[in-house]
Amino acid sequence: MSEMEFSSRCVGLGQGRATEPCCIVVFGAAGDLAQRELIPALYDLACQSLLPEPFTVVGFSREDMDDKSFRDRMRAAVARQRSFETRHWERFAPHLHYVQGNFDAPPEGDYALLRDKLRSLQTRHGIPDNVLFHLATPPSFFSDIVSRLDQSGLAGSDKGWRRLVIEKPFGTDEQSARDLDRRILEVFDESQTYRIDHFLGKETVQNLLVVRFANPSFEPIWNRNYIDHVQITVAEDIGIGTRAGFYEKTGVVRDMVQNHLLQLLCMTAIEPPVRYDGAGLRDETAKVMQAIRPLDVRLDAVRGQYGPGHMNGKAASGYRAEKDVAPESNTATYAALRVMIDNWRWAGVPFYLRTGKRLAHKLTEVAIHFKPTPHLMFPVEGGSLSGNILAFRLQPEEGIIQTFVAKQPGPGLCLQPVTMNFRYASAFGIEQLPNAYSWLLHDAMGGDQTLFARADWIYRAWQIVEPVIAHWAAEPPRDFPNYAAGSWGPLAAEGLLRADQRAWKTL
Repeated sequence: MSEMEFSSRCVGLGQGRATEPCCIVVFGAAGDLAQRELIPALYDLACQSLLPEPFTVVGFSREDMDDKSFRDRMRAAVARQRSFETRHWERFAPHLHYVQGNFDAPPEGDYALLRDKLRSLQTRHGIPDNVLFHLATPPSFFSDIVSRLDQSGLAGSDKGWRRLVIEKPFGTDEQSARDLDRRILEVFDESQTYRIDHFLGKETVQNLLVVRFANPSFEPIWNRNYIDHVQITVAEDIGIGTRAGFYEKTGVVRDMVQNHLLQLLCMTAIEPPVRYDGAGLRDETAKVMQAIRPLDVRLDAVRGQYGPGHMNGKAASGYRAEKDVAPESNTATYAALRVMIDNWRWAGVPFYLRTGKRLAHKLTEVAIHFKPTPHLMFPVEGGSLSGNILAFRLQPEEGIIQTFVAKQPGPGLCLQPVTMNFRYASAFGIEQLPNAYSWLLHDAMGGDQTLFARADWIYRAWQIVEPVIAHWAAEPPRDFPNYAAGSWGPLAAEGLLRADQRAWKTL
């Protein structure tokens, strides 16, 4: 990985500055999330000189490790995930430390060890009493950890700040989200609480806002007069792996729709904020959520569960054959929804959302489908052409794809769709795009909540999806499994758009 270079033409907020010196505590540091995302993200920031000086990272988990073995394990994890350079690692590794402890231990036990470790590191390296706590643990431990941080004296300081980063899922329904908030807000206030959704840290999500609001050619047509509909797809090619215990209780709506897909919808549909900050952006996304029409589950929602099929030419088992999944499980692994936004800008424009496991390939995309030209002067068989499409691709190969109609070279007037591709990697000469967690962790260290969900947004998200969850639980499906692994989902999802005389975009 090379040092990031910023063009002299780059203007705006993100010029790349390190934040205040601080300590970062990762609860669940031996777990998958820490190894796959968090430590590699911090390593990326270190490579770009965007971590504060001085700083330290303290892992806290049950596994028996010391500083050296923790560093060795994290080195292997980073090397698996990111471009790896020994010189960068040798600079970063000495900042990693470890405390073995149980999340539900008495505050005078393991949490006292953590407190002593932090104080020792702060004294040794001259770090102010600023601490960022990241809860990368199962949600069942969130309340326990927050309570013990309070009881052990770690949650507050007269000499520095405290911030709390919480992973999804934030509750399992609206009431549990409110209950969790109540327990957290007994210790930390809202300004200290960072509910993280890594989708909001992706370059293309932020670029969706920039393309729309920084370019006058887009915003005037970003409304019901020019846009026919919007398709948001989050497709995963993997199954559930070893996560059956989690997924059987969660399902696709709680796992993906309530957070990721609704966040993407909001970023597409918001009104222009007064300014790009935590208040402006989050106020506007909350307004979008309030304008979403209640779903008629029978008409607006389709569910699915993958059965046996083929992925990349190899046989793939169905969901019910996955390890620790009940043989008659009715857990949905696919969901497609029609969402209507009842406001002036989007009245009558459907937003189609779809997500699922074991789909044909991994892909995340927001596709804006524009209305066709009202009168076509060219002699085209059938008298119409497909409308233009502007697609924001989050993965793979992050970028923006514009599809429009052009004349094919030759003597005749032959029209066909063509595409223009903007890809981050080639446009900016970046071998590997930044980890979304890198920017979000950097924002949390800097006290910037712009790309973190606010409590009222979380509550409203649950209000939107709970009728779907409740209806599907009350009426078990009769056709599961109803799509093959390696396909694009159940046939009923095609019917959802066909009823509106539309079709899913070919991916």
